[in-house]
Amino acid sequence: MPLLQELIYKLEEGRVPQLLRVCLLSGLALLLVIGYNARAYKNFASQEAMDMAQVGRNIAEGRGYSTLFIRPFSIHLLNKHNAEQKEDRARVYSAHPDLANPPVYPTILAGLLKVFRPEYNVSKGQGFWKWNYQAEFLIALFNQGLLIGVVVLTFFLARRLFDKSVAWLSAIVLVGTELLWRFSVSGLPTLLLMLVFLGLLSLLLFVEESAREAKNGQSRVLVAALGAGLLTGIGGLTHYSFGWLIFPVVVFLALFGGTKKTILAILAATAFLLIMGPWVARNYQVSGTPFGTASYAPIEDTLLFPQDKLEHSLHPNFSSVPRLFALWRKFGENAQTVVQEDLPKLGGSWLVAFFAVSVMVVFRNAGARRIRGLLLSCLGIFVLTQIMARTHLSNDSPVINTENLLVLLTPLVIVYGVALFYLLLDQVELPVPQMRHAVLLLFGLLACLPMIQVFLPPQPKVSTFPPYYAPGIQFFSGPFKPTELTMSDIPWAVAWYGQRQCAGLTLKSVKGKAEDSESREDLSELSQQCGKTVQGLLLSPVTLGRGFREMRTSFSSWGGVVLLYALKDQVPLEFTLVTSPKRNFFPDMLMLAEYDRWKE
Repeated sequence: MPLLQELIYKLEEGRVPQLLRVCLLSGLALLLVIGYNARAYKNFASQEAMDMAQVGRNIAEGRGYSTLFIRPFSIHLLNKHNAEQKEDRARVYSAHPDLANPPVYPTILAGLLKVFRPEYNVSKGQGFWKWNYQAEFLIALFNQGLLIGVVVLTFFLARRLFDKSVAWLSAIVLVGTELLWRFSVSGLPTLLLMLVFLGLLSLLLFVEESAREAKNGQSRVLVAALGAGLLTGIGGLTHYSFGWLIFPVVVFLALFGGTKKTILAILAATAFLLIMGPWVARNYQVSGTPFGTASYAPIEDTLLFPQDKLEHSLHPNFSSVPRLFALWRKFGENAQTVVQEDLPKLGGSWLVAFFAVSVMVVFRNAGARRIRGLLLSCLGIFVLTQIMARTHLSNDSPVINTENLLVLLTPLVIVYGVALFYLLLDQVELPVPQMRHAVLLLFGLLACLPMIQVFLPPQPKVSTFPPYYAPGIQFFSGPFKPTELTMSDIPWAVAWYGQRQCAGLTLKSVKGKAEDSESREDLSELSQQCGKTVQGLLLSPVTLGRGFREMRTSFSSWGGVVLLYALKDQVPLEFTLVTSPKRNFFPDMLMLAEYDRWKE
């Protein structure tokens, strides 16, 4: 009998039910991944995803931290820093150093691509269907694994802050947050950064609990503080703006670190500087800037450099408008956008309303109150950086971009929103106890409604054309040697799909007649600055669709090239790129070279 009782206990309360729950949840997660990908997966749709992926591939193939996507502004920075080294001008003959992306995510992608070695060519005779480009699907699966990790870490963090009920419902709502699934197939490092953020909060909560409850050894607390600094540094090397969190992290440790709080704060700050320092030094050595092109993010998309003008500038004029006035105007315009559009969407659903109310609730757990204070300070920092570091990337791909830092708070917004919901539910006297389960089910369904709609008709749009069409880009790139330089209005796509060195468009196609600040911002000037002739040009629907509407903008001359070729089958006299494919395989793309390279 005792043996039978022990067996029954193990089946009901022991590890067997836990193992069954884990297997069941793992199976459900796998089904959700398969179902979402079958329904809504699509190839990369943002410049950032393709840019970081091609840098990762370069690392995997032994070309160092280099890029095939060459920004005219990057050439300016390199030439300005290395003015005395003419033989090293812009480093285009060899590998061009990447100055735009922090190193953590591309390096992880490099390991992923090195191990699995996906196929980079689209099969001939097939359309660009969603399963064709293996590397992108591999990266999406990796990010969906990170999403599952975010859900698991959120569960354990919510259980420590509140209880199992809050933890389970938070995990269910989080896995049903459609916004995070869109990030999972975007190719962006957002979910990696979210995992780092949750790990950082878990370590800080460990330090706070240890000091408040006088438990855990001092050595473990010191290691946790060291880990908090390291994770903040890793986050900063995943997205530079994340590094600003070192200030609330240090303040939190100084306030709630117990008797060793000063040592803990200093240890975290030191670890952060040690991990960030070598990369900042590398950037200074290569370009004379601490964060490469990202150092100039505050003045991008301002009166000084509207939209993406700075990225396309070979000789940027930083004195055309008072810089302080330009920054103040950017702050005002972007603050309105963040307050009216971004903050109401915080958390990816209407749960942001519950979170907002939970800010005024005094929770019994002191740890929950203190982590909430840290969360609000992070919210303030993210709002400020999202306002001042916002660039054209947020306009090109609204919501799904790396500049959307508020999305990193989604797990904790959901946790505190669910905690408030349980608090309110406990105050309600239901006619029948069973109604509590119905209310919880209704709450979960409403929170996951955007995700449910993905599986309902009509099917979400999965095509990324226009402007990205891999067969056309690979057709354009095929005849060019890896050492030859091309140019395009989607150079990141040529670098990723075509695997060719590609420069972004200059501000003008040919020199202007007037001697203005943009008279030396043309194709021939780029060739002179980098010491390498542009031998191919690809214009996508991004430029072809502008027509007369944008003839007066800084890219008007490129619109003029399109119209001249469309109307007269000619190019400007200054152009050496005069020939396009004899057969027009891709009518939505204009391809030019010095001779017909596509005959065969």
